Amino acid sequence: MLFLGRPCVLPNLFLLVISLFVGLVSCTFVIRNNCPYTIWPGTLAGAGTPQLSTTGFQLDSGQSARVVSTPGWSGRIWARTGCKFNAFGVGMCETGDCGGRLQCDGFGAAPPTSLFEVTLGQGDGKDFYDVSMVDGYNLPMLAAPRGVHGECNATGCASDLNQGCPKELQVVGGDGIKGVVACKSACEAFALDQYCCSGQFANPTTCQPSYYSTIFKRACPKSYSYAFDDGTSTFTCKATEYAIIFCPRSNR
Repeated sequence: MLFLGRPCVLPNLFLLVISLFVGLVSCTFVIRNNCPYTIWPGTLAGAGTPQLSTTGFQLDSGQSARVVSTPGWSGRIWARTGCKFNAFGVGMCETGDCGGRLQCDGFGAAPPTSLFEVTLGQGDGKDFYDVSMVDGYNLPMLAAPRGVHGECNATGCASDLNQGCPKELQVVGGDGIKGVVACKSACEAFALDQYCCSGQFANPTTCQPSYYSTIFKRACPKSYSYAFDDGTSTFTCKATEYAIIFCPRSNR
C-alpha cells in the first residue's frame, strides 16, 4: 500500500527539479553583423544586474558572436560604427560611442543609436523586449527570439532611416563625404519637453506622437518611436536565445 503513493511523489519531484533547472538556464544573444562594413557591438546592464562577459567588441562584416547572459539579466545591446581604437582599447566612434573605449564597462550608448532592450524572466517568468528608436537611429536591426515557449514575435527596424532622415535630424560623417550616418531623435535635436516627454509632457496623456516620431513609426511600425509608444512596441515571450541582426536586409 505504501508503494501506491510513490508514483504521485516522483512526478512532483521531477517537475520541481525541472522548474529549478529552467530558472537557472541562461539566455544567449547571437549578434550578427550583416552590414557590408565592420561594427562594434556594445552592451550595458540595467540596474541590479551584472554586466555581461563582454561589454564591447569588434565584429567584422559577415561575422557572428555569441554572448551568454545570466538569468534575469536586463539591459541594452547596440552597434557602434566608424570606430578607431588604439592598442589599449581607447578611441572614439562616429555613432553609438560609449565613453571612448572598446569595452563600454558601464557606459551607455551616445545617441543617436538604435537599441535592443530586454528584461529576461526568471523561472517561468516571461521576457520583455523591444527595439527602440527613442534615442535616435544609426543602424537597421532585427531581434528574433529562438527556442521559445509559447508565441513570440521578431521585432526591429529593417528600414534604412538614414536615407529619409529630415535635414534637421541628420548626423553627417566626420569627413563630410560619407553622407548621413545617423538620425537624431527630435528630443536630442530640439531639447523640447514635448519631444522628450518631460516636464508637463511626462505622461502618456500629454505626450503624443510628433511629426518626427511618426516618420520613425511609419518606417518601423514594431519599434519604439517615442517614450510612451508601448502598445505596439513591447513584446513578451520565453526564449533561450535571441538573434540580433544588424543590417538584416543586406545582400549577406
